[in-house]
Amino acid sequence: MNFSTRLCYSVGALGYGSMSQTLGNFIMFFGTSVMGVSGSLVGIAVAISSLWDGISDPLIGHLSDNCQSKYFGKRLGFMLFGVFAIALINILIWSMPSSLSEGGKFVYLLLCMLAIESSNTCFSTPYSALGIDLAPDYNEQSKIQGFKTVFSIMGMILPSVLMYFFMPSISIGIQTDFSQEGYINIALINSSLLLIFGLITIFGSLRYIRANRKTFIASFEREKLNFGKLMSGYMEVLRKKDFRSVVLGYSCATIASAFLTSVGMHLFTYCYHFSSAQISIVLISLFGGAIISQPLWVYLAKRLDKKRSLIISLSTIVFGIFLTVLTFLFRSYIPTQVMFFIALPCIFFCGVGAGAMYSLPFSMYADVVTMEMFKTGKNNAGSYTGFYTFTYNVANSLALLMIGFLLDIIKFDSSQPVQAQSVQNGLGMIIFFGCSIFLALAILLFSKYSIKRSDVLKAQMILKREEKVDNF
Repeated sequence: MNFSTRLCYSVGALGYGSMSQTLGNFIMFFGTSVMGVSGSLVGIAVAISSLWDGISDPLIGHLSDNCQSKYFGKRLGFMLFGVFAIALINILIWSMPSSLSEGGKFVYLLLCMLAIESSNTCFSTPYSALGIDLAPDYNEQSKIQGFKTVFSIMGMILPSVLMYFFMPSISIGIQTDFSQEGYINIALINSSLLLIFGLITIFGSLRYIRANRKTFIASFEREKLNFGKLMSGYMEVLRKKDFRSVVLGYSCATIASAFLTSVGMHLFTYCYHFSSAQISIVLISLFGGAIISQPLWVYLAKRLDKKRSLIISLSTIVFGIFLTVLTFLFRSYIPTQVMFFIALPCIFFCGVGAGAMYSLPFSMYADVVTMEMFKTGKNNAGSYTGFYTFTYNVANSLALLMIGFLLDIIKFDSSQPVQAQSVQNGLGMIIFFGCSIFLALAILLFSKYSIKRSDVLKAQMILKREEKVDNF
């Protein structure tokens, strides 16, 4: 695969990453602090939609495995529909009418979230499977995931930059109508980027697929959709140790991330009393650490292996969380401006550790899929990607549901610009204990992974040899 194909495929992660990161980072804060909906109702709406996203992932993955379009191949038709639908619904979410009652806002949010998660599935699941289709080779898979990771992290850091320019620089939780206007402006930019870069990915990859049409058709074998059979297939692969290790380990890391990002806005606003501009810089520091650390994790993955590098990265995040706990404990004794500069390197350190999470887990999962292809002779990358996203979406839905109820349990009140000390302590405990517990579980689960580089290279060598014989 040449550089231009890798680039065209990877840029799709920028627009989609920016949109999804904005939604993941800010929807809980937007719903509770800006729109005045209770944490439990926002948590229920987001959890239901996330659960539906998980259920729909294997379905769309299976359909993309078994849909061979004459023009778009397996994946690209789904992705084309997805980018246009996401772009529209994304704007509707942040344009929620403030005149609605709390119940009306809940229904509006739920319907919009269900719609955007359905559209996300149409794009993201075939998009991830397309990466496996384009780069089945062990080393080529690392390259394409590395390219994708760079653009994905750029997409993740972009909402923080947009927040700096489009959100009012206010502090201690004072929200205004201008806050919603800022979210709408960010949504317009995200939807535009999603369309531009999504179309580049679709039509850039189309050139490669059409040029290698014989290879893709040779690997195609249609299978009728049977949801019961699909889910029984999921339970079957979940019993396999390496599959279970990666998907459950990544799911636990996703839960830890949900605690950090969903409650982080509340923490920095109501406990540290940072302004919107300062919070955006903190988030930029977090994702900047993830970007800068990419060469480090690529080097360690080659030097040590993917599993050991990933465990080191997770341990790094735990240490970064510990440093942040220290700043939280002493926040009352240090002026806000000084605390801002103390917190920045702690958050940056967390970002360095998180850098590996954006590439290594899926690269390890691609190796699992390759080994299954070697054993069964079938390319079920779409279905397997659906299983992967189904698991962590279920985990994410449970995390968001817990977070919503925990915000109500600690008596968080969005109408109060200054929260009681007990509420501030509760916010800190939600983040620090939630992150630490689930990061520790992720380390334990990833440690069970057993696939080695030599196993994958041997399997790929045999697959390539068999492919040459079949083509001959």
